[in-house]
Amino acid sequence: MQVEVKIDASYSEPKVIILTASMTEAVNRIVSELSQSIPKIISGSKDGKIEVIAQDDLIRIYANTGKVFAVTSKGEYTVRFRLYEISERLDSEQFVRISNSEIVNLKKVKNFDLSFTGTICVELTDGTKTYVSRRYVPKIKQILGI
Repeated sequence: MQVEVKIDASYSEPKVIILTASMTEAVNRIVSELSQSIPKIISGSKDGKIEVIAQDDLIRIYANTGKVFAVTSKGEYTVRFRLYEISERLDSEQFVRISNSEIVNLKKVKNFDLSFTGTICVELTDGTKTYVSRRYVPKIKQILGI
C-alpha cells in the first residue's frame, strides 16, 4: 500500500481519497476505521460546571455506586460516559484498565507493589493507593515486562 500526504492550506480539515483497482477487505476496513472516528474529548462536571479534561491531566477514572468519576490534580469530576466508552477514547499506550471498575494513567503511577500475594498495589502520584484485580494482574505484568 502506498501512502501519500499533501499539505495544502486551502483545506480546513483533512480529506482522504482512496485510489484502488477494486474494493477489497483491506479497503473496506480502512474506510470503516476512518468513518467511525470517536472524538477523544472527555468532559466532566464539577461544581455545576462542565469542563473538558485533558488526557494528560487524568490520574484515574473509576466507577462507584453507579457513577463514573475522573480524578485530576484539580479535583474529582463526574463523567457521563460508561467506563468502557471512556476506555475507547483514551490513549491505549498511556492508560490501562486495572479492574472492572478502574482505569489508571501509567504516567501518573508512582510505583507498583508486587509484595501482595495474587494482586498488585498501585500508588499514584496524588497519594492514592488502589489495587489491580486478579483478572488484570497478567496484563499489568506484561506491560511491566515481568
